[in-house]
Amino acid sequence: MKAVTWQGRRDVRVENVADPRIQEPTDAVIRVTSSGLCGSDLHLYEILGPYMTPGDILGHEPIGVVEEVGGAVDGLSVGDRVVVPFQISCDACWMCGRGLQSQCETTQVRETGMGAALFGYSALYGQVPGGQAEYLRVPLAATTAVRVEHGPPDDRYVYLSDVLPTAYQGLEYAAVPEGGTLVVLGLGPIGQMVARLAVHRGVRTIGVDLVPERLARAARHGAEVLDATDGGLTERILEMTSQRGPESVVDAVGMEAHGSPVTKAAQSAVGVLPDVVAKPLMDHVGMDRLAALTTAIEVVQRGGTLSLSGVYGGAADPLPMLTLFDKQVSLRMGQANVRRWIPDLLPLVEDPSDPLGVEDFATHHLTLDEAPEAYATFQRKGDGMQKVLFRP
Repeated sequence: MKAVTWQGRRDVRVENVADPRIQEPTDAVIRVTSSGLCGSDLHLYEILGPYMTPGDILGHEPIGVVEEVGGAVDGLSVGDRVVVPFQISCDACWMCGRGLQSQCETTQVRETGMGAALFGYSALYGQVPGGQAEYLRVPLAATTAVRVEHGPPDDRYVYLSDVLPTAYQGLEYAAVPEGGTLVVLGLGPIGQMVARLAVHRGVRTIGVDLVPERLARAARHGAEVLDATDGGLTERILEMTSQRGPESVVDAVGMEAHGSPVTKAAQSAVGVLPDVVAKPLMDHVGMDRLAALTTAIEVVQRGGTLSLSGVYGGAADPLPMLTLFDKQVSLRMGQANVRRWIPDLLPLVEDPSDPLGVEDFATHHLTLDEAPEAYATFQRKGDGMQKVLFRP
């Protein structure tokens, strides 16, 4: 089969690899019909190379059709259409029972001290082959995959794999009070969907980004927007919120290095160092870009809540703990617990009125063969590229 493989820093290639097969009776194999390119894939493309092996198959946002099931798979049959969440979970352990599928005790990657195994996301999370491919093996298929209806286009359902649950959890964790204001920092795919979900709930939403196309897109869906390049961002947010700041802030940026030259240089250095040197640096030296998080801490209202949806990796620079403590800020974060939020999200994606605009959310539909250029374009924010779906 064809698959998008990692070969080195800023080097992804489409290769012919062995078709996946049933390895355990709880496995299924699906034929992938669409698979997203996620902003967190760019971390693998750019700075998390020390945890990658040439030939690793990328991608963690697939939808497809079941081609084969193991003998112990209940509730799924050949021909079923399924969305595959980015994490592998058992729905039986203590953590899954608490709705913390991202901490599934059955698939936790204990060798690296991480939570549940993820598709296509490095040795840190189990080195499980990903979904930017023609076929995908799904471990624990009965409790990982989500069966959806045939008929509607893939774009209607595919975002249940990651974008929608991540955004929904980010909004839930933000705990916006009745009549409160939410600021969303970063209007990439996750930030866009956080803003759409918030507006759908009737929440006053202010979106912040530095890419004009992203700002325009959020504005079309009802958010007030601020261009981060205009200067005085903190002051402008305070002016819009009676000088108190918003009750809630979602940081949907994470460790993206754009606009931070020193961090960008450090991250680039890690990308080319030998793994034996680079891994400890990523783990302990602290190369996260904290500009967005620092802004969030500055602007959030005293007694307010910060929700981190953007991915951070490594040991972050020292946080302003005195400010967090003095302002009595609540802070929540973590990988989305996908299966937990599916019952809340399915009615929204199945609503014929498409209230979240999922059917036109992707700006680009590409073939797998176009993946190398898509990664490069997405990384430089070119060609108006905001969300990519690959169609194997």
